[in-house]
Formats: sequence, C-alpha cells, structure tokens
Amino acid sequence: MRALLTGLFIGMLSISSFAQEAIFPMGAKAKNVHHTGDIWLTHVVDADETFKHNVAQAVSAPGAFLNWHLHPDGQQLLITNGVGFYQEKGKEVQVMRAGDVIKCLPNVEHWHGATPKSAVTYLAIGGSTPTKWTDELSVEDYNKIPLPEINNSSLENEIKELSKAKWKWMAEKDVDKLANLFHDKSRFVHMSGSWKKDRELEIIETGSIWYKNADVHDVVVETFDDNTVVLWNRITLTAHVRGNDVSNEFTVTEFYKKEGDDWKLLDLTFSSVRDTHEIAH
Repeated sequence: MRALLTGLFIGMLSISSFAQEAIFPMGAKAKNVHHTGDIWLTHVVDADETFKHNVAQAVSAPGAFLNWHLHPDGQQLLITNGVGFYQEKGKEVQVMRAGDVIKCLPNVEHWHGATPKSAVTYLAIGGSTPTKWTDELSVEDYNKIPLPEINNSSLENEIKELSKAKWKWMAEKDVDKLANLFHDKSRFVHMSGSWKKDRELEIIETGSIWYKNADVHDVVVETFDDNTVVLWNRITLTAHVRGNDVSNEFTVTEFYKKEGDDWKLLDLTFSSVRDTHEIAH
C-alpha cells in the first residue's frame, strides 16, 4: 500500500495555501531587506499607552529566513503552524513547531525562519524599540542545517480538518467542493458496491444516498511522507436511503495524496463494524 501511495502541511507553495496556515490575514509580502525568501507580515496589534507590546504575524514560505538580529525589549514567538528554525548566537539550531513558544531574551542575537521544506507561521510579541539587525545569514550556512523529521502532528491536524469538512460537504450535498477534493481516479467502496468519482457525486447530488450526519467517535492518521496520508474514521453514520433514515456503524478508510497545492482523496471505503469496534492507536 505504501508503494501505491507516493510521496500535506507541510510546506505550502502558493499564497492561497499559505493563507490556510495563517490565523489572521497574511498582509503584505515584505521586501527582501533583512531576510531571504518570501515572508508575509501582518500587524495584528500596535502598542499604545495602555498596552506596551506590538503583536505581528509572520508567514514564512519554505526556505525563508531572517538575518541575525536582536530585540532590545525582547520578543516572544508563538508558533501557530508549520515547522521552523531558531538559533541564538553561539548555540545549536533548534526546531520550532506549532504550539511552541520561543522567548527571545533582550539583546540576545539570534535568527529564525522556516525550514527548506516547511512553511512556518508565528505571532511575534515585542516592545516598541526597533529591531537591531546585525549579520547576514548566508544561504550556504542555512543549507548546512540538518532537516528536521517530518512534523506529523501538523500534517495529521490538516488531514483531520479536511476529513471533517468532507463529512460536512457530503451532508450539505456540496458536490462542487467534493469534486475538487475527489481525485479523478478515486474509488468509493460501500456496503452495496464500489464505484468511481462521477457515480459518487451523482449519488450525493441526487440524494439517492444522503449522508445526513457522520458522528465521529475516533480518528487515527498515519503519515507516510509529506504528500501521503491515510486516515481511519470510526463513525456512526445516519443516512437517508429509499425514503428512510438508517444508522450504521462504520470504520471509514480515507487515502489522501497531495498534488501540487491540493490534497486529493484517492479512496474512501466504508467497513461495517460493531458498535464496540476500536481502532488501534
């Protein structure tokens, strides 16, 4: 199966996909004065007489990084998505991931940025004293940094959210969004048979099977690389079939592959199970 699925998350390569990584609007693309690569900045909160700290959001594309600098007032980085690097002068490079808080102490020289293959988004909280830029970080030195392991947690969360959205679209019969999600060669395996994308979309649009509600009890995600993910949903599905509502217990297997900037669903298989069925984590 792994051979069948070739090599989500993590790194996003277009403005539209980076926007999915940002909590606030991305803002303007910054001019390359003190950094290398593409970085979008948004001023979320400006300091005033009451609140003395600025809050900004930075979205860094894969391979984007700042030069060496320091903050006279100090700065805290709240990593909200992706994987990046942080290094203080004279110390080892550390990997920062979504959920981490990085404390840049006052007047401590450092740099930070995305990894070569992963975007990173963070909120920067700091004082009003301007940043002091020191030395340039060369591309050669940046490229010498060992790549971190795949951040499975970011990929898993992304696919979990996509799977959740898929159940919503199926309930709402939103065939336009589903058509974009389903791979052109995708297959769907049901209790009564299996068929391809066009047939599944027709079933959803006409309501011959109306997936009214999927009550998800458990989710397990297995990442094989940045572009290949398998998800198992343990659900109670309420569907409207032939004029009646019916409820069944299923474990649903979903195969996802990333093509360009988009995740595509390759296969969706309903396996009928008992209500005591458990998915091993």
